[in-house]
Amino acid sequence: MPDLRTSPGPHVFVDDLDAPELLAADRHHLTKALRLRDGDAITISDAAGQWRTARYGTAVEPTGPVVSVPAPEAALLLGVALTKAAKPEFAVQKATEIGMDRIVLFGADRSVARWDESKRSRNTERLARVAREAAMQSHRVTIPNVSVVADLDEVLGLVPSLGLPDPVRADFGGDPIGPQHRFVLIGPEGGWSDEERRRVPRAVDLGDTVLRAETASVVACSLLVASRGRSD
Repeated sequence: MPDLRTSPGPHVFVDDLDAPELLAADRHHLTKALRLRDGDAITISDAAGQWRTARYGTAVEPTGPVVSVPAPEAALLLGVALTKAAKPEFAVQKATEIGMDRIVLFGADRSVARWDESKRSRNTERLARVAREAAMQSHRVTIPNVSVVADLDEVLGLVPSLGLPDPVRADFGGDPIGPQHRFVLIGPEGGWSDEERRRVPRAVDLGDTVLRAETASVVACSLLVASRGRSD
């Protein structure tokens, strides 16, 4: 099977692989930022697990067969407590690049950042765009689902409604991340409260050093992806 990672040219999402049309923003990026010219090679994906090679131009011309990439047997999820500044954007971007399937941001008891319903809605749209751009940059064939919820209660409420695995929290003294873990929660700058530790009793340890929240997100995602599919 052709390898998307080594196929020449940038990667972009389209609705129809047989009759591909680029969004205006994507065409602007390819033309102005990446300096593509008519005839340059690109790859296109439907964001649903399929991709093919193509030729850039006023009309994008498919040049290769449609390749289907099987979905992983186990979806991987990251929950990230709200943090200051651009850290949520960084967490979503890197989690997407590494290969997470769903990303949930939530307000923790000790989160410094506080988003009301209006701000959560705006940031859901913004972070979804971040995930889409990161998925194109990293040549993914899917885009992770990104949601922003009010608090840990809402995160835990997603578990039965969506058939998700019970989450574990990143914390000192926990177990090493292994193939049995699929949903890891990263706490805020101030750490987990006693009540949050009670609500999510199982923990995984991310290493021997104290990590910033955004660094912990990258480490947790890397360990989850590395352990996916292992039987030991």
